[in-house]
Amino acid sequence: MGPSVLFPLLHRLSSPLRTVTPTWGRWLLRQLPPPSCTRTRCTPSFPGLNSQHIRGMCVESTLSHIKELSPPEQRLLNKLYEGLISGQRASLAESITLVETQHPRKKELAQVLLQRVLAHRKEQEKQNGGKPLAFRVGLSGPPGAGKSTFIEVVGKMLTGQGHKVSVLAVDPSSCTTGGSLMGDKTRMTELSRDMSAFIRPSPTSGTLGGVTRTTNEAIVLCEGGGYDIVLVETVGVGQSEFAVADMVDMFVLLIPPAGGDELQGIKRGIIEKADLVVVTKADGDLLVPARRIQAEYTSALKLLRKKSKSWNPKVVRVSSQTGEGVAELWGKMEAFHSATLSSGDFQDRRRAQHKVWMWSLIQENVLRHFQEHPAVRGELPQLEDRVTRGAISPGLAADLLLKAFTSSSSSSSSQ
Repeated sequence: MGPSVLFPLLHRLSSPLRTVTPTWGRWLLRQLPPPSCTRTRCTPSFPGLNSQHIRGMCVESTLSHIKELSPPEQRLLNKLYEGLISGQRASLAESITLVETQHPRKKELAQVLLQRVLAHRKEQEKQNGGKPLAFRVGLSGPPGAGKSTFIEVVGKMLTGQGHKVSVLAVDPSSCTTGGSLMGDKTRMTELSRDMSAFIRPSPTSGTLGGVTRTTNEAIVLCEGGGYDIVLVETVGVGQSEFAVADMVDMFVLLIPPAGGDELQGIKRGIIEKADLVVVTKADGDLLVPARRIQAEYTSALKLLRKKSKSWNPKVVRVSSQTGEGVAELWGKMEAFHSATLSSGDFQDRRRAQHKVWMWSLIQENVLRHFQEHPAVRGELPQLEDRVTRGAISPGLAADLLLKAFTSSSSSSSSQ
């Protein structure tokens, strides 16, 4: 949660609303990092808060405009949180809907809920010796690779072993209408009826690679709901579709037989991110091509630089129709989990991912602020028209807009 949301809520939750929900103010205070900054100007004044709670985070006095939580909002967040941690699938679905919203006020409520879930998860991990409780697996592959069928077979096997499995399946949105078919859940008929599984289809909404900006937050909510296996299915593969690899513990690439030779696999670039390559549909007439593809990709992986000192990417062959190779596949995934946990790569990877997603969200928000800036909005129509007419180059138009933005920002800060 950013300072613009956190501190106004702290201010209001620690004083007048404390009589309504006394645990909220104290809980939020515990989420603040330990003191790290001793500069006086970094410590804003908030009634009811000790300076040691907020030292180390520079907050401007102009960030106190967020409205306080109303009693209905408090009841909603308490209801969602209590239902979520008790394992109610309806509360999990409603919580994910809240984090996916674009409504400004609901986005603030979603961040408050997320912080509370994060605190709950951190307490559970502390009781587990500091080790993460959930295993996040990203699944990607070309259309027709059998991702949904594969997920249902693996998911049913895992729930049968006592695991709780959540599936975040991302469906492509239409570039014309903006709609999405949401067909993944209909393909997983058996898994969707399993009470130990939760399937959530989400539209890409134009996001490259099929990973929405809220997918990472949905993973946190699933883990808060007690799901120890989180499967994230993405749309297609390609050079720029690496977002899922930066939010999961293990990235699995699914390829069908006759999907091209090993050179095609390397050229896709995505194979460099894979911790495990799965050749699907290895049955019947496709068994021989599947064996050939497995051998070719095994050779190709030897040419790539190792990502981890504790794990060498493997290539396995499975059949979702006959179930052959599925148990072996899960054995490889468990071996990866154990090896990376023992070496510390697992924890290092998660810490690095937090930084990646922080900068990703910063870039997204900076672009939005740039587009909404009055100076940019004033110049944009004219420059767009000149670009479309060929009067100026797109690069020059971009430079002029950036100059208008920086000049206006500099003049505002000097006043």
